[in-house]
Amino acid sequence: MELDDLLASEIALPSIPRVVALLMLELDKEESDLRRITQLISTDPALTARLLQLANSAFFHLERRVNGVAEALAVLGLNHVRTLVSAAAVGGAFRGVAGINLQQFWRYSLDTAKVSRILAGVVRQNPSAAFTSGLLHAVGELAMHMGMPRDMALLNLEHGPLDLKRARSERKRLGFCYAQVSSGFARKWQFPAAIVDALEYQIAPFENEVYEPLAGVIHLASWRTRAKEAGFTDRELAVTFPDTVGLALELDIDMVLQQDPIDWTTPQEVGAFV
Repeated sequence: MELDDLLASEIALPSIPRVVALLMLELDKEESDLRRITQLISTDPALTARLLQLANSAFFHLERRVNGVAEALAVLGLNHVRTLVSAAAVGGAFRGVAGINLQQFWRYSLDTAKVSRILAGVVRQNPSAAFTSGLLHAVGELAMHMGMPRDMALLNLEHGPLDLKRARSERKRLGFCYAQVSSGFARKWQFPAAIVDALEYQIAPFENEVYEPLAGVIHLASWRTRAKEAGFTDRELAVTFPDTVGLALELDIDMVLQQDPIDWTTPQEVGAFV
């Protein structure tokens, strides 16, 4: 499948079942807790994507694009959120994705979002845009597994979906990788240009005369979280650290590791993933 064909398809990304259930309970209350709703949606890449897609659509005629969940909720109101959550419950909340361990993927995405937000604060980038970019940076991987299952199955034999070499393998075999798919959908959904660019250039933020600081933030956060998922030793962390990106952002490996979240994501935080 070509990149344009994949981006033209309508792919329903799966949501975290427990998060959908908790949101439905919260939204059914006479007085829903907006902070709780924001926290729940912010753990779910698919719901976050759908919420921002709607908030940034032409229907609302906003003067500037929405970067995060809290802003989107202020624009939409709870009735629209109820519709989105109900659609998630009916349309794909309980569907698996062949070749993807969804429990790991959801955990990894939220951890990348956390690290992205922290690093953004250090290098003076927008923390809300960084969190959203980190949470959604790999939705292209989900879309590719759903739309191109045979190609992905072959790639998974070489490098798993969260392997540090994954993007390189996808580019070699397909001519594009999850970064272009993530950014392509973000552009299609009318996300802010800063988020689209961060997703587009996350693999090589400072190559070919491109300077995208937020993309550099996502690159470092993704490296850190993939290394954690792989159980890297101190030596492996040192060997794989993307020092060129770190240098451009004036962040060395010690500075990046010091910014680790106080708590990495637990199953309880995202509703036990089941």
